[in-house]
Amino acid sequence: MRRAAEEIHLAEAQKRSITGNDIGVAILDTGLNPHPDFLYPKNRIAGFFDTIYGRQRPYDDSSHGTHVAGILGGSGYLSDGIYAGVAPECRLIPIKVLNRFGEGNMKRVIQGIDWVLQRKEEYRIRIVNISIASVNGQKIEEESDFVRKVEQLWDEGLVVVASAGNDGPASQTIGAPGNSRKIITVGCSDEAEMISGRGPTLECIKKPDIVAPGHNIISCGMNKNRSYCYVAKSGTSMSSAAVSGLTAVLLSKHPDLTHRDIKLFMHSCCTDLLLDRNIQGWGRLEPQLFLYKNPQLSLTRQ
Repeated sequence: MRRAAEEIHLAEAQKRSITGNDIGVAILDTGLNPHPDFLYPKNRIAGFFDTIYGRQRPYDDSSHGTHVAGILGGSGYLSDGIYAGVAPECRLIPIKVLNRFGEGNMKRVIQGIDWVLQRKEEYRIRIVNISIASVNGQKIEEESDFVRKVEQLWDEGLVVVASAGNDGPASQTIGAPGNSRKIITVGCSDEAEMISGRGPTLECIKKPDIVAPGHNIISCGMNKNRSYCYVAKSGTSMSSAAVSGLTAVLLSKHPDLTHRDIKLFMHSCCTDLLLDRNIQGWGRLEPQLFLYKNPQLSLTRQ
């Protein structure tokens, strides 16, 4: 996270108090362990829903969701700020839809989505991070009930950020729900020629939309002794978490932006990596532009 933090200018953002303050982010994943980075200096775990075992208190028997949440919104408390996440003052609403092996099914994910739709006002949710994707060989079309359910979040005005999946480098390896033309699909910029899923989709839509750092990112975890620590993970899950964090930061600065405004603004804040559109999308999200460029002016000019 230290390297990624430098790339996305976290120190400057925090100095300006642009930290995602009070922006609600729902995270559909393996759950969330109560790592100190989510509890101090303030408890920011605003809610929790478990579709697997029905438990009431936050937990994560895999660590994937905890790692994703740390990138997105960890405070860095345990590391004196070294491994702080992108939006360290956002509110986290973890929804457990995957088991301890990181596996799940569409029924559980849809159940989690319904919970978000029913409670988005109660928890003031603005962003939904879905760092999961269907596996290679499981061809789920854009018109499927699953993808349509995810798009319902978007249609309700929420910013939906999903990972491209890790089944690259072959073409047509974008996992669902990242194959939706509506939501923001994120690939991995520093592994763009390796595991990151590539388009086009089965419907010939160019994807991903953007790419962001996702290789060897250090974030919240737990060691073998069940003590909270930091661990390194790689993949498009990490990339999508960074983009969700940046979205929370942007919304804390410009709360009136709509989900469509944000997607359009991202398009204008990318660096072309000179790769095929189905590898890099619009390019690597350039955080300095994304954080400090005026979106109202940018959107007016387009």
